[in-house]
Amino acid sequence: MKKNSEATIVSPIQDFLEELHRKCAGDTGGKVATYIPELAKADPGLFGICLVTANGAVYEVGDTQHEFTIQSISKPFVYGLALEDNGREETLQRVGVEPTGDAFNSISLDPETGRPRNPMINAGAIATAGLIAGKSPASRFKRILETFSLYAGRELSVDKTVYLSESETGHRNRAIGHMLRNFDKLTGDPAPTTEIYFQQCSISVTCRDLGVMAATLANRGVNPLTGKQALRGEYVESVLSVMGTCGMYDYAGEWLYTVGIPAKSGVAGGVLAVLPGQIGIGVFSPRLDAHGNSVRGIQVCKELSRALDLHIYNRPVLGKSTIRLQFSGAEFNSSRIRTAEESQMLRELAKAIKVYQLQGHLAFASTEPIVSEILEQAEGAQYFILDLKRVLSLNESAGHLLHSLVGKLSEAGITVLFTHCDHLSLLRRMMKKKFAGQFAELFAVFANNDLALEWCEERLLDHTRTIHASSYKAKLADYQLFKDFTEVEVDTVESLLKTKSFKRGQNIISAGDDAREVFFIIRGTVSVFLPGEERHRLATFSPGMAFGEMAFLDGAPRSANIVADSDVECHQLAMEDFQLLGRTHPAIKIKMLERLCLDLTAKLRKANRELNVFE
Repeated sequence: MKKNSEATIVSPIQDFLEELHRKCAGDTGGKVATYIPELAKADPGLFGICLVTANGAVYEVGDTQHEFTIQSISKPFVYGLALEDNGREETLQRVGVEPTGDAFNSISLDPETGRPRNPMINAGAIATAGLIAGKSPASRFKRILETFSLYAGRELSVDKTVYLSESETGHRNRAIGHMLRNFDKLTGDPAPTTEIYFQQCSISVTCRDLGVMAATLANRGVNPLTGKQALRGEYVESVLSVMGTCGMYDYAGEWLYTVGIPAKSGVAGGVLAVLPGQIGIGVFSPRLDAHGNSVRGIQVCKELSRALDLHIYNRPVLGKSTIRLQFSGAEFNSSRIRTAEESQMLRELAKAIKVYQLQGHLAFASTEPIVSEILEQAEGAQYFILDLKRVLSLNESAGHLLHSLVGKLSEAGITVLFTHCDHLSLLRRMMKKKFAGQFAELFAVFANNDLALEWCEERLLDHTRTIHASSYKAKLADYQLFKDFTEVEVDTVESLLKTKSFKRGQNIISAGDDAREVFFIIRGTVSVFLPGEERHRLATFSPGMAFGEMAFLDGAPRSANIVADSDVECHQLAMEDFQLLGRTHPAIKIKMLERLCLDLTAKLRKANRELNVFE
């Protein structure tokens, strides 16, 4: 039973981020930027990580609410706005897209055209700022700020102190502006455009803002938290392309090789990384390496890429949602036919059984929504059944998440069961390695949902039964078929019945046999199987229930095998005795036929309903 139904279960993803934060916090290498005086005042110990999925789940740890200036991370977002205002062709005439291998503040222009090599270096970013449409410098920057706010999902502002510090010390950038004017890559006086560049770098953000902005790019330009469009989808690929090849300056090649996620860094200590269609990452830590990139930011992204299989060139096929179907045990129960009393109890109790049918390729980004959904539904649950029949593949990051999920739910007294998972050998190997001595206890596997549902139902019912099912013996008056019979009618039928016993595993009925009798279970259980499909039962019957009635009624040969699950004792009504009942007590025979037909109809309706859902 559940130990602590009221406790909130922390996501394993949150646990992973907290452990990653602790690990990387020990790295004190690097120094804060000093070439802009205000940046030199940053606390080098600040450190935050924020991960936001393309469907809007947010995970954060550390100093994620501390504000700092966006600096060069502004460049891809302004570039996206320039593409919207001018289109690709005109933008490419002003700014190229080739990596340089040079530092961020290098004066890297094409010797023939004077065009900046790419929009991620300062020369390209200043040229890009000059492409933003507007009647005045103020209106142009207002559009930039409003666009950034759409990405972040909140109203952003400029840190005026940092802006003034940048403007007062930005002589090199002003020189770049004049060079761009010399080559006609800027029109008119370059000073206002250079000031716009200083302003865009001084926009104040948090680590959480970076995560949301990155997730907006991952979500094809739509903010996953607000649903608002920040960038037209057709330009997202262009922005991510230059981030992938040029976003980390002269470290870009090694970054793409080792981390493999389009990214952009800023000298205030921010790093923003985007895995298209999946995840946005924001990291903040002011200590920088020799390239001007956050030391911890790079380490975090390396660890995330490796642990969660995020490299863009190792991308799984995601497609549609990995949750195909979900329902509770109260909506669809097992094939074990229950008494009316048990069915009534399960209508309430079985709400604690949650079944999820999964599909497609399970990687980190496609498994995270599954984990989040299950944790949201954990209150009131006692069992989760994960059906993996339609899962095509599972990688290590998904295996880690599922292992952590099982462990966390187990600690809360909730059991996770897996079905149809024989084809996912990696999952079994990972569970065995990680759970070690607890493997057999915690990795519960069933051949199909039906057996898993029955297992859960039996444990729910065991807490309400006064007599255990294995020792229960039904009296004739308790049989479902005879519930509304009078005592005289029951005695009349009983005089025609014979008692028969069967050993566990014995075939009581075989497909193809002549149907000469119907059975009523006194003790034990029996299961129905189609010929050649012994692993897939059609139904299980318990004391007080009838079986073999279909062929008995229509006279056709038996269509299934019925096997004793345990030692079984039955009442048997032979065909000739049933016909005799019709001559001596026709009203009783009609009453029995009505009840048999109603039972068959209920079974057929249940089968049809489940076929419509499961197939």
